[in-house]
Amino acid sequence: MDAYELIARNAAELVTEEEVRELAESPEGKRAYVGYEPSGVLHIGHMLGANKLIDLQEAGFEVVILLADVHAYLNDKGTFEEIRETAERMKEQFIAYGLDEANTEFRMGSEFQLDDDYVLDLHALELETTLNRASRAMAEIQSGESTKVSQAVYPLMQALDIEYLDIDLAIGGMEQRKVHMLARDTLPSIGYDAPTCLHTPLIAELSSGEGKMSSSEGVTISMQDSTGDVEEKVNGAFCPPTRDPEGDLENPVLQVFEYHVFPRFDRVVVERPEQYGGDLEYDDYETLAEDLESGELHPADAKSALAEYLDRLIEPGREKLAEFDGES
Repeated sequence: MDAYELIARNAAELVTEEEVRELAESPEGKRAYVGYEPSGVLHIGHMLGANKLIDLQEAGFEVVILLADVHAYLNDKGTFEEIRETAERMKEQFIAYGLDEANTEFRMGSEFQLDDDYVLDLHALELETTLNRASRAMAEIQSGESTKVSQAVYPLMQALDIEYLDIDLAIGGMEQRKVHMLARDTLPSIGYDAPTCLHTPLIAELSSGEGKMSSSEGVTISMQDSTGDVEEKVNGAFCPPTRDPEGDLENPVLQVFEYHVFPRFDRVVVERPEQYGGDLEYDDYETLAEDLESGELHPADAKSALAEYLDRLIEPGREKLAEFDGES
């Protein structure tokens, strides 16, 4: 793949495609970032973002992961001490998952978000933004049912982070889209460039195919899961043999194959007894999806293979967590 193909692979949206193509013309030394609240163990949502960061590293980008301790505090995720302890664990999990350690810069938000220049710029953005706009931007990522003042400030800080980390490409899931659009609209008003953004897809809830797979609701998969846990969760996943003609439901099994497995493995082998046709081998996601649709690949066999490859992806992170627990 060329640089543009690596950058755009499995992206739900590029804002804008023209700006991304310009970055792809000379990606060496360009900086991409994604920010995460240090609020727990890496789960499948973090892993999707990490897969994109691995693509970007292969394309030539420098990668920055913001472990947003101040954001987590504003979103009521614990004390600073608790949040920073979690952040240290997350660093090791990201590297275990496959990011190039030499080309990954980890930053804590508190390293720069409490500085005078940042705070004054934040106040300048507050003057440019209505409370309704800030609340709408925060709606899909906040904790709790009502927006607190701290959470209204949260998306403005995300906008400023892009400038203060010297970022060329901001990465986030589609739930971050309103935050990034706010950044594109407001940063130029205080003298900064509108950021180029890439949004990754959202994986549907594993057991139903509805909504978004979340660490706080429904069934998800994390580095805390044992091999048995992964098998049990995947075996219980929603995986209809044909696509939903109305488009209301997603097939999370196919989504995880597309966004997690095939970006990390050149070939996927689905093991089957000879009496059922023997093993199937896939070099690309599209062929696997077509075989599931046609009936050549049974959902149970697809789930068995998915559990195996997912387990291989999270095993290094699971081992790292065991090391942490052994030290504590």
